[in-house]
Amino acid sequence: MSDERVDRGQPSVLKSAAATAAEAMIPVDDVHAVDHSRRRLLTAATAGIGAVGVVFAAVPFIASWEPSVRARALGAPVTVDASKLEDGQMLKVVWRGQPVFIVRRSKAVVDAIANHNDMLADPNSDDSLQPEYIKASGPVRARNPEYWVGLAVCTHLGCSPLGAFEPNNAYQVAGTDLGANWPGGFYCPCHGSKYDISGRVFKSMPAPKNLTVPPYAFSTAALVVIGEDEAPKST
Repeated sequence: MSDERVDRGQPSVLKSAAATAAEAMIPVDDVHAVDHSRRRLLTAATAGIGAVGVVFAAVPFIASWEPSVRARALGAPVTVDASKLEDGQMLKVVWRGQPVFIVRRSKAVVDAIANHNDMLADPNSDDSLQPEYIKASGPVRARNPEYWVGLAVCTHLGCSPLGAFEPNNAYQVAGTDLGANWPGGFYCPCHGSKYDISGRVFKSMPAPKNLTVPPYAFSTAALVVIGEDEAPKST
């Protein structure tokens, strides 16, 4: 009984488009036209919002294709003024995230470099990493014999060697005996590898290769450009 009273007593809430048109004195066709217009408007708005969303979503993605400033800087050449170095002194700089040694050598040291080849594992740098022009330079392993440039990374496990440039001073590194007839060079404190002042490794060392020499050039007699095979000459 109660269900019937509700059905009979309450007018229907849902009305057809035709009934709505009749009450508002609007033809049925116009009602459908209004509905279609709204549908087109909503469709266009939705599509527009979607397109905007795609654009905003694409911006960070496309931007991620661009290399960062830091990434570009890591591959850039490094210019170093070594003119203030005195004989037997060394600079350490960073190129591509790796430490690089620049050592100034006296004429006496350079002249004696070939005198200890029999102590070295690879005196001619046949199995070493360096540009061809460095290998062609012979035992000095340098474009300018006065300055030696090489990675400060031991070829054993990547430690950084220490400079021990005084010839015939076996005890210049605290707590270490560099051995008789030490010609001057580098000592790695991690596992004891020794290199001469051209970065050539001694025999029977943990390090398997000579120290790596990166590409570099001189734009003046003492202005070193690390990371370039050639550099514009400046005065």
